[in-house]
Amino acid sequence: MNSIEKWMYECDGKEMVKILNDKKYNAVYVDNISEAKDKILSLIPDGSSVALGGSETLNAMDLLNEIRNGNYYFYDRYQDLPFKDIVEIMRQSMLADYLITSTNAVTRQGELVNMDCTGNRAASMIFGPKKVIVVVGANKLVDNMDDAMKRIERVAIMNTKRLNHKAPCKDTGKCEDCMTKGRLCNYVSVVKNGAKFEDRFTVIVIGDKVGY
Repeated sequence: MNSIEKWMYECDGKEMVKILNDKKYNAVYVDNISEAKDKILSLIPDGSSVALGGSETLNAMDLLNEIRNGNYYFYDRYQDLPFKDIVEIMRQSMLADYLITSTNAVTRQGELVNMDCTGNRAASMIFGPKKVIVVVGANKLVDNMDDAMKRIERVAIMNTKRLNHKAPCKDTGKCEDCMTKGRLCNYVSVVKNGAKFEDRFTVIVIGDKVGY
């Protein structure tokens, strides 16, 4: 990425922080994923229970191993276990002290928009965990809900390919509105603002292109 592109993402990131703070989230700006990782870890006390939402942004900072090997109780759904056992971990993680996740899109109206395969991430952002830490690259800022859904559809196709899910878009590169169990676009959630439970949401905005 050249310096002009980086500058543009920095501008978008700072705009996103203002939008989100106006909507009663606790939003902070960081310059890169390393700073984002340090900020996340500074927010979570030792001994806390932690759940992670599936995220290329979190993968980029190797947060899974950091939490897995840290002094936390980790609801580790990334183990090699039968699917029914993974689903049970997802259910239990709804009561975590902290959920760490990304978001698929942030609108200029301050909405966090997400689409899920299983629904655990979308549901946990809305209710359950005591605290939600959202880490998002400035590349995910969009004008409105229509643009958010267009963005998310494209991202769902890329994630289907990345995760090798059995859905037609993995081969065709376009949404087929399929009815297969492997489709990633089953559940949509929209968080309109952070006002209901004060200080529940912390949004760490990275002034860079991060994640899909």
